[in-house]
Amino acid sequence: MGIKASTVLIFLLLFHDFLCISAKGGKHSFVKEAKKSGKWTKLKYDYIIVGGGTAGCSLAATLSQNMSVLLLERGGSPFGNENITQIQNFHTNLLDYESPHSPTQEVIFEDGVISARARVLGGATCLNAGFYTRASPSEVRAMGLEAPLVEQSYRWVESMVAHRPLPNEWQVSVAKGLTEAGVSPYNGFTYDHIPGTKLGGTLFNSTGHRSTAADILVQSANPRKLKVLLYATVQRLLFATEGKTRPKANGVVFSNRDGSKHRVLLKEGNSEVIISAGALGSPQLLMLSGIGPAEELKSMGIRVIMDHPAVGKGMADNPLNSVFVPTAIPISMSLIQVVGITKYGTYIEASSGFGPTDTKLVKNEGIILEKVNGPRSRGYLRLNSTNAEDNPVVRFNYFEHPVDLQRCVEGIKTVQKVIMSQSMKKFIYPNMNLTQIMRSSFQQRVNLIPRKTEDCESIEQYCKDTVTSIWHYHGGCQVGSVIDGDYRLIGADGVRIIDGSTFNFSPGTNPQATVMMLGRYMGVKILTERLDSLAKVNLQHPT
Repeated sequence: MGIKASTVLIFLLLFHDFLCISAKGGKHSFVKEAKKSGKWTKLKYDYIIVGGGTAGCSLAATLSQNMSVLLLERGGSPFGNENITQIQNFHTNLLDYESPHSPTQEVIFEDGVISARARVLGGATCLNAGFYTRASPSEVRAMGLEAPLVEQSYRWVESMVAHRPLPNEWQVSVAKGLTEAGVSPYNGFTYDHIPGTKLGGTLFNSTGHRSTAADILVQSANPRKLKVLLYATVQRLLFATEGKTRPKANGVVFSNRDGSKHRVLLKEGNSEVIISAGALGSPQLLMLSGIGPAEELKSMGIRVIMDHPAVGKGMADNPLNSVFVPTAIPISMSLIQVVGITKYGTYIEASSGFGPTDTKLVKNEGIILEKVNGPRSRGYLRLNSTNAEDNPVVRFNYFEHPVDLQRCVEGIKTVQKVIMSQSMKKFIYPNMNLTQIMRSSFQQRVNLIPRKTEDCESIEQYCKDTVTSIWHYHGGCQVGSVIDGDYRLIGADGVRIIDGSTFNFSPGTNPQATVMMLGRYMGVKILTERLDSLAKVNLQHPT
């Protein structure tokens, strides 16, 4: 890279606060509803980003420092919505399926597991339990990322959205119980991924106010270069194919709330469409655009732009199983703050003060969650219709691989040890034993899977029958099969995919920190690449 390009990039990134003065103080001048977009849809952009979620926000904020960016988000704004921003409304927000324009869209997988898709600026960071923790160094290496820039990118994200939690008595006791159960040592507070038990970060501050990826836009975007359209559902990418050996993206078609469709285009040259629509949305959008398994696309009446058999394949979800613990003493609300990183491939976390399946706060119940890391069971995603608003059909084949089931068994056994530990004794009713707790948890209707029995006969059966999702699904557009190491779509030009759909595994105990980091990381890489190219042009054609 030339010296001038490096100097320009460093200057822009160091002084981003100066560049976004007009966006602060709640004056989100760069955010508009799609139907009020006006001239914005008549302009051409260096980058069109599809999806203002966990990755899309940090990516857009970074690219806007030097390039014109249009960010298209199918949902609305999180700002001023207390269901999103306040911890006590966590369940209300998560289960808000009724309005077609609510932040949450219900999705039911073919496996019988119920989950939620975000449709709001900030994406899943507006819905999830807020736990913030990094990927392990080995996972970073496996992703092919450069460690120094990864570190810088994590720190950049953390400066805006991450907080140190104030654990309540339940969280402290679970941490102690984990170490008693052999998940040791206790590593204290850290964002880093370290085997043992630790206190991690959170998106919720000390007053219970949630930070989201949308706050990154407010704090770091350059409003003179960034435009954000809300309620703009991208239906398909536009490709130029005539006279080209490879299809090249040149824009997108999106619909707004009244159903009208609009076309927006890229500038000529090295401009790109970047898909950041998540593990469900990104492979779905590729297929709607004619990129995917040819026979599947033809069966839906979609013109095939490029036969890409790997799109939508290799989908995985980290299976979650929970034990609900009635408590003898009232406990305050808490979401995920403590995690046990075991040696046998499971993660154990806890929450309290929320009911398992309804919106009412439960003051006398804690939940201990166990999830399998790096599941070997794989599934698929295929289209349900040609409307991008509709959920795709998704199957994860939970516990199809015996290693996943064995890991779950070990995890639940560890959860049982935590419940029966000395540190947890004050919470357990004197007349209640472990069998009763497990039976009561087994009877909770947490999914739509038909029960083979109404009682828990084995831990294996408990795992299979009580499996749920904690939104860590990934795949469908993986590096190496759908995209290359620079996150470019293999076989086409002008398209990148940057989000959790590119993962071969879910990084860390909880992926959101790494997804936000990846948006920043790739934004810096793309800017560096673009400025390097411009520097070369300037050297060849001096003014």
